[in-house]
Amino acid sequence: MLSRLMSSSIRSLDRECNCTVRLLDDSEYTCTIQRDAKGQYLFDLICHHLNLLEKDYFGIRYVDPDKQRHWLEFTKSIAKQMKSQPPFTMCLRVKFYPPDPAALKEEITRYLVFLQVKRDLYHGRLLCKTSDAALLAAYILQAEIGDYDPGKHPEGYSSKFQFFPKHSEKLERRIAEIHKTDLLQFYQRQGAGITRA
Repeated sequence: MLSRLMSSSIRSLDRECNCTVRLLDDSEYTCTIQRDAKGQYLFDLICHHLNLLEKDYFGIRYVDPDKQRHWLEFTKSIAKQMKSQPPFTMCLRVKFYPPDPAALKEEITRYLVFLQVKRDLYHGRLLCKTSDAALLAAYILQAEIGDYDPGKHPEGYSSKFQFFPKHSEKLERRIAEIHKTDLLQFYQRQGAGITRA
């Protein structure tokens, strides 16, 4: 009788596997799923965990043993897509950038898109003109430290941040210049007085 119970629980364990999903803020979400669970099930678990309603921009990515990146297909079994043995490790990532980020309704969606842009700039995966890269980096700086304050931000303050795999002092100065003047003027023109909590 005991051996039958043990073999039943071992079979049950064989039908389950652990998954760890790295989120965009570098935290991890770990769960246990059935071996035959489809990608949609895992994606819905993550979205529920994050309270993410605007799901269409996101996907789950994994790396196979040959170091090739793939998007998890939601209609197929997770275990059949993974070429490795459990536990499975995957990442939540932006799959499609929104055409108009200002139209995003949820704060969590905007935050996750921001984290993806920041990550893609840092890893050199977001290819754009230097002027656009400087503007994006200035927005990141704005999000990280707020409005420019000469009392808090001495010369070279932007060099404490790593926006790109490598960048010049000239680009750092341009980022700081945009942060100091252009963003402030932009917000003043928009009448959007930025308040910080």
